Amino acid sequence: MAIALANAELLLGDRFVAGRTLLIKGGRVEAVLAADDARLRSVPTEDLAGLRLVPGFVDIQVNGGGGVLFNDAPSVEGIRAIGAAHRAFGTTGFLPTIISDDLDTIARAVDAVEAAIAAGVPGVLGIHIEGPFLNPDRRGVHDPRHLRELSAALVPRLRSLRGGRTLLTVAPERTTPEIIGELAAAGVIVAAGHSNATFAQVTAAIAQGLRGFTHLFNAMSQLTPREPGMVGAALYSRDTWCGIIVDGHHVDPMTLRIALRCKPRDRFLLVTDAMPPVGSPARTFSLQGRTIRVVDGVCRDERGTLAGTALDMASAVRNSVGLLGVEPVDALRMASEYPANFLGIADLGRIEPGARASLAALDDALQVRRTWIDGWESA
Repeated sequence: MAIALANAELLLGDRFVAGRTLLIKGGRVEAVLAADDARLRSVPTEDLAGLRLVPGFVDIQVNGGGGVLFNDAPSVEGIRAIGAAHRAFGTTGFLPTIISDDLDTIARAVDAVEAAIAAGVPGVLGIHIEGPFLNPDRRGVHDPRHLRELSAALVPRLRSLRGGRTLLTVAPERTTPEIIGELAAAGVIVAAGHSNATFAQVTAAIAQGLRGFTHLFNAMSQLTPREPGMVGAALYSRDTWCGIIVDGHHVDPMTLRIALRCKPRDRFLLVTDAMPPVGSPARTFSLQGRTIRVVDGVCRDERGTLAGTALDMASAVRNSVGLLGVEPVDALRMASEYPANFLGIADLGRIEPGARASLAALDDALQVRRTWIDGWESA
């Protein structure tokens, strides 16, 4: 089935272009055409009435949404509910994220993601396993009972997902560079986070294939006068990617502005670290026996520790513009093209012939009005 999307400003690469029509066929972008192109004559056409048509957002860190926490619902239906909640905010590709838990629960989460991909649940790109191979001193809200070192014996479990991407967040000091190299060689995308690693330890991990950093600045060794730490390594390395939470609470906006000056813009990814309140009216939820409350848009446990976010990707884009002074086109690419690049998915996060037709239509205030995943619009 073919469809044409007309009368929109299209984000093509690094600029918006007007006066073009997007032809979609078989779930992919067939062509970007002039409005009077003969190929459009027999194709049903949707008039987008001047909306901005952009690549759909790709979120690599989604703990929950729609009232569902992935740790509590590692199932196809749980993933479907989380994806539907985030789709309303322009996210058309995501990694359900399992935070530190027992190994059996993590195995069930991997199986659920594999089944969700096989069942065609919209938007599922793989899994993010955030822990349990983290430093207890930087655990944040992660349950210390589950934290452990990463040994070679566990590598087969972590590379078992078929049909999607596996992202693993690990503290480099809780394993070895050689194990990180083995995971990277097997196709696992390894990121560093919840860590007290030194600059030297992080650099050794990068040399073995460490590819990125989970929520830069949060839960990691900081840049100090006599030890650059993980933050220093992340900003010094030009080839690695940094996930950033732009909610005005996790990191001071000026700190993020400084970070954006330190390495190429295309190495920064917007992430939500979202919890069940996204897309849900509920303002409290349970996390491994603790009650988490959302107050003034911030998720905290009873000790006041940050516990993920109530942030959606469209808000992250708007915050990047308003709080960080990022140009809208750059913010949109940080939410789509750059995370797709990080995951190594070449046909996602861009509008060009051959790309997957996973799209969002936004108004001038960057509010999401419509979405498509692989050419299919949400109900």
